[in-house]
Amino acid sequence: MAARPIRIRARISHPPAHDVSALSHIGAAGEAHMVDVSAKAETSRVAIARGCVAMARETLRLALEGQAKKGDVFGVARIAGVMAAKKTSDLIPLCHPLPLSRVSVEIAPDEALPGLRVSAEASVTGRTGVEMEALTAVSVACLTIYDMLKAVDRGMRIEGVELVEKRGGKSGDWRRAE
Repeated sequence: MAARPIRIRARISHPPAHDVSALSHIGAAGEAHMVDVSAKAETSRVAIARGCVAMARETLRLALEGQAKKGDVFGVARIAGVMAAKKTSDLIPLCHPLPLSRVSVEIAPDEALPGLRVSAEASVTGRTGVEMEALTAVSVACLTIYDMLKAVDRGMRIEGVELVEKRGGKSGDWRRAE
């Protein structure tokens, strides 16, 4: 006797924080779809994101001294962030694949945290922005830092992943208020 497929129908209702008619990925019937950007002009676009990994002081010391058992925390996390930005459309549904012009990932120690602060900048000349690429780069760089150091500090926290700035496109420039 073959098992019958189970059909699950769920309708979750959340009060909208903003006007949902402004959401470009939602159709008239509420279905998700990829936005058609073919009529948009190609322009230069830049996005900057940041985040951090809070850790014990001893863990930070190990990273700074290059004593992590898995190797160069900074180098591996930078490469992981760049690679992740390039794969954003494979990871985030409905994101357009973009021919990135540049991705940079910077990692700086912060003794006051204590931990590592990560920032990423992504740029493209295209029809849609690179905010998701910058955010993905930061997120994966932070996850890589965690992975590289988890043997000595499972209590690390990834915090504050956010868009800092975006430039270009139809909606213009935006910068987070400090």
